[in-house]
Amino acid sequence: MIKINDINLGDFPILLAPMEDVTDPPFRYVCKMFGADMMYTEFISSEGLIRDAAKSVKKLDFEEFERPIGIQIFGHDIDSMIKAAQYAERANPDVIDINYGCPVKKVVAKGAGSGILNDIPKMIKMTKAVVNSVSLPVTVKTRLGYDDEHKEIVDIAERLQDIGIKALTIHGRTRTQKPRIPADWTLIGEVKNNPRMHIPIFGNGDVIDAVSAKYFKDNFGVDGLMIARGVYGNPWIFKEIKHYHKTGEILPPPDIAERIRISMIQLSKSIEWKGERRGVIEIRKHWADYFKGYPNFKPFRVRLMETESFDEIQIIIDEIREFYR
Repeated sequence: MIKINDINLGDFPILLAPMEDVTDPPFRYVCKMFGADMMYTEFISSEGLIRDAAKSVKKLDFEEFERPIGIQIFGHDIDSMIKAAQYAERANPDVIDINYGCPVKKVVAKGAGSGILNDIPKMIKMTKAVVNSVSLPVTVKTRLGYDDEHKEIVDIAERLQDIGIKALTIHGRTRTQKPRIPADWTLIGEVKNNPRMHIPIFGNGDVIDAVSAKYFKDNFGVDGLMIARGVYGNPWIFKEIKHYHKTGEILPPPDIAERIRISMIQLSKSIEWKGERRGVIEIRKHWADYFKGYPNFKPFRVRLMETESFDEIQIIIDEIREFYR
């Protein structure tokens, strides 16, 4: 049984990665419906949070249905990270997660996200300060290292564990590697098999379906998997992975009716959380993923991307249902 402190995650948990503009409460809701064992908020700027910036504070929202839930924060200033962690703790999540993995240039340039992998002593100092500032368990998500010459994750993992983190997620790329480069799981496995390590180690990178999930589970010994890009338009992936692990059977892909049902649940939740206009606009990024691979879908997608009306979406969805019947 895998635990973060007293949080029971099951025998082999499948986690939803924190992703900016993707893992908001409406999308997390449908992922939880299909068995995500633990989920995280979009990553939240420590500076935005302590300044009470509306966008940052809004990201703290979650429903009880989503538990266990982690709030992920990032930043470059240790004092700001302490204050942000304490602010996030007041929202009463299950864990505080620190983002040392974001590769976005503007984040890295400030020494935040995976940029801190250029300054490991500061990374350790910041983590210890956050751990000591809150009563909730603190976890970390990071990468193998900054670049190919500095893949220091085995040492980093030991040092992070020693100063009190309760779980570690490792993305199998360096900061400088592009997503098209296959993730390297060998060092993730080395961290997990290090006899000094006793906290849960979760692997992340190229988990795109049930077969790839089982491969990483069987070959690298990790305690669980975290899914990022593999979940785009595919909240069913959690159910599919668990079914395949249990039975060896690959479930058939969801049909058009199921894709419509789940996408409309997400849309309804999006409107409930953000209001109609914003909810309709912000689900646009998901339409192509939900209906990926369906022939002649482009005209429908164009219309879905242009409308700002829930009623108009319902009309288009009815046409989609009829067209692919």
